[in-house]
Amino acid sequence: MTTKTSRFDYAWAKATGGTLTSAQRRELLGPLMPVVVSHMIGRLRVTLGWRGNGSVDLDTLRWPDSVLARNAEEYAREELSPHVLQHSYRTFLFGLALAWIDAKTVDTELVYVASLLHDLNLEHPTPGRCFAVVGAERAEAFALHHHTSPERAEAIAAAIAGHITIGVADDLGDPAGFVSAGAFVDVAGARMHELSPAWVAEVLHRHPRLNFRAHLLKAFEGEAAAVPQGRISWCRRYAAFGPLVRLAPFSE
Repeated sequence: MTTKTSRFDYAWAKATGGTLTSAQRRELLGPLMPVVVSHMIGRLRVTLGWRGNGSVDLDTLRWPDSVLARNAEEYAREELSPHVLQHSYRTFLFGLALAWIDAKTVDTELVYVASLLHDLNLEHPTPGRCFAVVGAERAEAFALHHHTSPERAEAIAAAIAGHITIGVADDLGDPAGFVSAGAFVDVAGARMHELSPAWVAEVLHRHPRLNFRAHLLKAFEGEAAAVPQGRISWCRRYAAFGPLVRLAPFSE
């Protein structure tokens, strides 16, 4: 299926480093407006206390336990700061809840590994090369090293490289969409009104934020400076990512 964001795929990411042309920056304004409107409506619902019941049972949830999943968790624990590691767990849990709401079937192992590793380079910007692209390439190499098929390793990488493209979160059946949607809950409170407040509180209790907001704003600033024509820089300019992060309905 062709979507407004499908051409910003992993092949594009690797070839360009995630830098956008002037035409591509204008093109992404198309999917931005529905995201903005949806987010504004959702925040109003949260403010009014109109909340849904989206959740997954945290006590009976079967976390992926394959060799790849265990190795990915170990790698994440070695490579990520504590606040980014906890964000990665929350990304997976929020993604699962939203996938349940949207009645989407997901490849649980794939989205778990992609969620754990999606921010490998968030706090380590590379001049001229998007953090999501560098992180995707590292995740692909990691998966291949642990005897994952080339196709599956590339699918993990594609989910990571694509998760910061505006509009991709519309489809949680797409691994990139899953990671994007789950992360956007945690970054900006997107679709929070669809989730059970008690369940969100329990997720935050088990996987605390650890002042994630301040760390994220600092990381976005560094990324925008390193890749001024990248998607994070675009999001900061056109999608008001800074204010969205600051106004996210979380206590740190």
